[in-house]
Amino acid sequence: MGRQIKGLLYFYITDIQRSLKIFWSILLGILILSLAIGYFLLRFDEGGFFFGLSFPVYVYCAILGFITVKESIPFSLKMGAVRKNLFISIGILFLGIAIVKAVIASTLQTITLIFADIAGIHTFQFIHLAQFITDNWLNRVLIDTAIMFFLLSFMFIIGLLFYKSGMLGAGIVIGLLTVGLLLGIAQGWLIDFIINLFKGLDMAFIAQIFGVGLVVYGISFLLLRKVTTVNVK
Repeated sequence: MGRQIKGLLYFYITDIQRSLKIFWSILLGILILSLAIGYFLLRFDEGGFFFGLSFPVYVYCAILGFITVKESIPFSLKMGAVRKNLFISIGILFLGIAIVKAVIASTLQTITLIFADIAGIHTFQFIHLAQFITDNWLNRVLIDTAIMFFLLSFMFIIGLLFYKSGMLGAGIVIGLLTVGLLLGIAQGWLIDFIINLFKGLDMAFIAQIFGVGLVVYGISFLLLRKVTTVNVK
C-alpha cells in the first residue's frame, strides 16, 4: 500500500513539473513587469500599482484540480492502482501543493517588498486577503493553503462529475449552481454576504474554509470508488 502511494505521488509530481515551471516562469515575468511599472509611476505624484500574487495561484490550483481527473486517474487505474490509494495519494498531493505554493508565494511577496523598499519603489504594493486580518508571512501562508486546498478539492469533484456523468450530468449540477448564484446576485443577498464576509474575516473562518475543503475532498471518494478507465463524453 505504502509503496503504491509513493509510486502514485512520484507519477503525479513528475506529470505536473512542466506546468509548474511554465506557470512560475510566467508569474515571475509578470511580477518583474509590475515592478517596472511601479518604478515608472514614481515620476507621477499620484500613482500606484497593485498586484495580487496569490490570485493567479488560486486559478492554477482550480484548473489543476479539474484536469487531475482526466490526466491521472485513467492511467493510474490501468497501472493497477487501488482506488483507496488513489484517494490518499491525490489528497496528499493536493495538500502538498497548497502548502508549498503558499510558502513560495508568501516568501516571494516578502522578498519583493524588501527589494521595493530598498529600491524606493513605494508605488508598488501587493493585495492579499491577509490585509483584512494581519498581513504577515504566516497568515498569508495559512490563508493561501486553506483556499488553494478548497479549490483543488472542489474542482476535483467537478472533474469527477464530468468524467463519470459526461457533459449532461455535470452540466446539470453546474447549471443549478449557476442559477443559485444568479438568483443570489439578483436578490442582493449574495453581495451582502460577501461584504459581511470580508468585514468579519478572521483566522477562524480560514480554518473553516480548510475544514470544508477536507469535507469536500472526503465526499469525492464516493465518486472515486466507482470510477473506471472509461471517460463518459
